[in-house]
Amino acid sequence: MKYIARYLSPPGPVLLASDGEHLTGLWFEGQKYYALGLSDNPQEKDLPVFGDTRRWLDIYFSGKDPGFFPKMKMLCSPFAALVREEMLKIPFGKTISYGEIATSIAVKTGKKTVSAQAVGGAVGHNSISVIIPCHRVLGSRGSLTGYAGGIDKKLWLLQNEGVDISLLRIPKTSTAP
Repeated sequence: MKYIARYLSPPGPVLLASDGEHLTGLWFEGQKYYALGLSDNPQEKDLPVFGDTRRWLDIYFSGKDPGFFPKMKMLCSPFAALVREEMLKIPFGKTISYGEIATSIAVKTGKKTVSAQAVGGAVGHNSISVIIPCHRVLGSRGSLTGYAGGIDKKLWLLQNEGVDISLLRIPKTSTAP
């Protein structure tokens, strides 16, 4: 059984999903890949994991690092799991590039190279937005690319964390994969 709950965040409404024990999804309403993988008839229910997630989000949206994670489970490929692990290492208020994640995964797996575009695809399909901080991943030379929730939300999230956005290259339209 799949369960859902809703949360009203400053940058917009959010849908939460759970398998009953773990957070399995967090999407901004209307974002690309919204509710991907969620069954057709999820049950709206208040679960402990949703309480933990709301507490995390309340702290985060107040401009602070929550310092913990709710129980999460992301159904994804082994490669996407490696990308998720790298995203979870990005400190609050910091950014990293797709290329840097690709290099880190190449080193970790013993491969000569890993495609930054493949990393971008995995980042773009992140099913637990905000908490798994895909918004902290930038294109080369500080380009704001590839955020499924929209560039406006990516900017909001980075500003909320104290990132100096004046140094970033902002595209005129979204380039989400």
